[in-house]
Amino acid sequence: MDESMYRHSGSAGNSVYALLKEQIISLELPPGTALSEKETSVRFQVSRTPVRESFVKLAQEGLVLVFPQRGTKVSLIDTGLVEEARFMREQLECAVIRLACTNFSADWLAKLETNLVQQRESIERHEGRRMFDLDEAFHRILFEGCGKLATWGVMQQLNVHFNRVRMLRLDTNPHWNHLYDQHSKMVEFIRDKAADEAERIMHEHLNLGVTDLNVLRGQYPEYFK
Repeated sequence: MDESMYRHSGSAGNSVYALLKEQIISLELPPGTALSEKETSVRFQVSRTPVRESFVKLAQEGLVLVFPQRGTKVSLIDTGLVEEARFMREQLECAVIRLACTNFSADWLAKLETNLVQQRESIERHEGRRMFDLDEAFHRILFEGCGKLATWGVMQQLNVHFNRVRMLRLDTNPHWNHLYDQHSKMVEFIRDKAADEAERIMHEHLNLGVTDLNVLRGQYPEYFK
């Protein structure tokens, strides 16, 4: 990832915060990783102040732990917060896809179909990170197309904990074709205005990560709280 792109977009503090958050969610900085103000400031070519501010913001989101006089670490994955994030997503996304089945324009449907084409390309190229981003974009399109983009933004505040499990699952035991098939069915059900079927497949889709959670905890016990 081009770190200079982040340094020059907005303030230094926001840039460092955005990149660190991205690296934590993508597991480039795994749970338990020690973070140094000095090393981070050198890496991003900024003073320690924006780094310190970034650590505070990340700590408020539960992504890092700051220990006075002892340093900072990437937080372990809290399964309680993962479950809360999944619960919130399930409630909101099932409601949104039902809404999409009654009020979703042809233009927004075309955006979903374009996203599906890109997903298929990513699967063929074995691009796990790209597939994760397209999965996120697919769900954002649903909210935006239903006029609920602010709701999506609020949901993302807690979703960071769920996303680390999703990323770990994709990295270790990818179900990319299954994800693609579920997304394809969602588009089909929206087109057919089949709200019950759309809600059912969304429910199954959002429970994939939870199904694998115990397996992931067994494979990576050092990553979990």
